[in-house]
Amino acid sequence: MVRQFFLLLTALPLLAIESTRIWDAAPHSAFTDLIRHKNQWLCLFREGRGHVSTDGSIRVLTSRDGQKWQSIAHLTLPNLDLRDPKITHNPKGELMLTAAAARRERDGQTPVPHDTMAWFSKDGKTWSEPTKIGDPNFWLWRASWHKNQVLMVGYPTNTRNGVSRLYSSTNGRKFETLIPDFVKEGFPNESTIIFQKDGTALCLVRRDAKGVNALLGTAKPPYKDWKWADVGARVGGPNFIELPDKRLIGVVRLYDNKTRTSIVELNANGGIKELETLPSNGDSSYAGLVWHKDELWISYYSSHEGKTSIYLARWKP
Repeated sequence: MVRQFFLLLTALPLLAIESTRIWDAAPHSAFTDLIRHKNQWLCLFREGRGHVSTDGSIRVLTSRDGQKWQSIAHLTLPNLDLRDPKITHNPKGELMLTAAAARRERDGQTPVPHDTMAWFSKDGKTWSEPTKIGDPNFWLWRASWHKNQVLMVGYPTNTRNGVSRLYSSTNGRKFETLIPDFVKEGFPNESTIIFQKDGTALCLVRRDAKGVNALLGTAKPPYKDWKWADVGARVGGPNFIELPDKRLIGVVRLYDNKTRTSIVELNANGGIKELETLPSNGDSSYAGLVWHKDELWISYYSSHEGKTSIYLARWKP
């Protein structure tokens, strides 16, 4: 049963935060992720003519200091729109990149057939050939590893009335359905799973049906029995981490007054508190998060300066 909780969204002045535009070479740059790999930063995102276009590709940037960035890889697939790239490490220390591949005949066309693809790399420059993962027309949005198991939530791309599925794999290449009806109501879609030290999984789920909010779920291994709480707000591009002090901090798109990208604190029992608003507006959000040297490093995209561009923010709680 979903529990209802009071929503607290209080916009505060920017305190200890920096935000810098790091890339704007394409007409539209969006949907980021961020990782530390061998003492370097990797930031990846989609490039294309527009938010929904036939020419979507994946750009990979690298930086030693988070200030000077250079492109080291550009992934494309013929006649496919690559979307929402996400990156993580597998147990071998390899990079695992996942993204959706949409078979689109014209810009703006939806819905269209989708496959989810996975690539692997040791250095972020040279990538394996892509492997299809999950089921056709299910978008497996973000991979999360715990020990030798990776979980991904997939949602149907050919309907707004479907249910999401929870997938599991031991190698990141072949996935099995762990729960076929993971979230059943409210058009569940983009979802991020994180793991606590004791193996407890937390899952933040975006829902887009009218009048419904995001959900935050918890489960113990083997991750087949989930308890859900109503976050109290609609969110987009859900991503969150657990800080060393045990707080659950997310960066999401909020919609209540004006669309914006904000740092929020989540309560595992339900509820959300807006801590700070990043420089953002309109087409925005989809953050990558890394806790590094007592700061939260945040990649995101925004159109508040006119053109959708990639930004890097640093927040010291």
